[in-house]
Amino acid sequence: MKQGLGIASVLFVLSLLLVVAAPGPAGAQCQLGVPAIKIGVQGAASGPHADYGRQIEMGATMAIEEINTAGGILGCRLEMKFMDDENKAATGVKNARYLVTEWGAHFMVGTDSSGVAMALGPVLAELKRIHFFTHAATHRLTEELVAGKGIQEIVRVSVPVYQDAIVAALIFKDRPEIKRWATIGADYEYGYASWSLFKDTLKKYRPDVEFVAAAWAPFLTLDFSPHVSAVMAQKPDAIFSTPWAGEAVMLLRQALIQGVFDQIHAWWQAMGGSVDVLEGIASEVQRDRFKGKLWATARYIHNWPDTPENKAFIERFRKRWARFPNYSAETTYSAFFIMKAAVEKARSLETPKVIEALRGMQIRNPGGLRVFRAEDHQFVYNVPAGRVMMDPNFPIPVLGDLKIFPAKDYYRHPPFTPVAVTK
Repeated sequence: MKQGLGIASVLFVLSLLLVVAAPGPAGAQCQLGVPAIKIGVQGAASGPHADYGRQIEMGATMAIEEINTAGGILGCRLEMKFMDDENKAATGVKNARYLVTEWGAHFMVGTDSSGVAMALGPVLAELKRIHFFTHAATHRLTEELVAGKGIQEIVRVSVPVYQDAIVAALIFKDRPEIKRWATIGADYEYGYASWSLFKDTLKKYRPDVEFVAAAWAPFLTLDFSPHVSAVMAQKPDAIFSTPWAGEAVMLLRQALIQGVFDQIHAWWQAMGGSVDVLEGIASEVQRDRFKGKLWATARYIHNWPDTPENKAFIERFRKRWARFPNYSAETTYSAFFIMKAAVEKARSLETPKVIEALRGMQIRNPGGLRVFRAEDHQFVYNVPAGRVMMDPNFPIPVLGDLKIFPAKDYYRHPPFTPVAVTK
């Protein structure tokens, strides 16, 4: 991990120098009266979840390169400064204040942690800068801070926890053989809210289901065997799991060692469609060790939608970075083009004018058609779920047997009711 971070840091410095130094077209002049449009980007670039921050950085860098090469935004060149928020609220707030008040950011993009996002929300109103959130999944960001408290500077480009929980319920409501559910959950809000939304939604369709066990794994758990043993003692038919990134990989491998996939009908891995998880379990998938029982989703998956836009994006991303894009890369990349469209419509960098320009926006990105919802500043778009499997067209596992639901069927709608976020 430390070696990987070092290489990524060097690559980023080189790419950032290229981006900042890249001139616009000959004779181009910024129509907005600034030397450059400055975008501050944050993500977790250190620690065990650093790949998500790196992918935010990659998506942002590639978007800036493409926009600048094509003439910028109204002739204005884009500059970026990326900062590691360490997945800590205090660091994220400190970074935001620096980016706006000292560096002069016109916009901000990124943020992995829901805790960081919730801390940033009130600060954005004070700084009067729009932040395009591209990963943080808490429903409270848009439901409470935008729809509830009216903080207009929050815009979310990625699908929130609805994807993790409600989509799962819509899939498994049609599996009558699965009646007994248990969770191995992340022991913080993400895990609690996901499990709560899953249970509430599934019960509406399947009053016969039982929720027989819950084991809560603290952040950065290494040994999941006690949690696996605890829930399997209750003989569940299926597992609902929310530890993510490297923790998801460790959990799945330890579940295999304990023979779990010989005893259950299905395992739902909330963000198991993320590239880092798929890379981490590739060997097990190739050997069919999950027996076709591992189901997953993400906030974007690299093999869907099957469109020219997505295929071209993946090709450019792989050529630039020698990896497949994670969902945090696609959402960040798309955020820059959403920003571009809004600024060009507003013909201004003023926050109220850009927010107004977002209203009614429908924009096609690599992840599909995104539609801005004015009530909570959530961009609405579809992401499928499916079984984890190999595909001869891809060198890493993909989600197959895809289940695709209209976004209106699984996004919560205003007025919002509270979600239980306790064990």
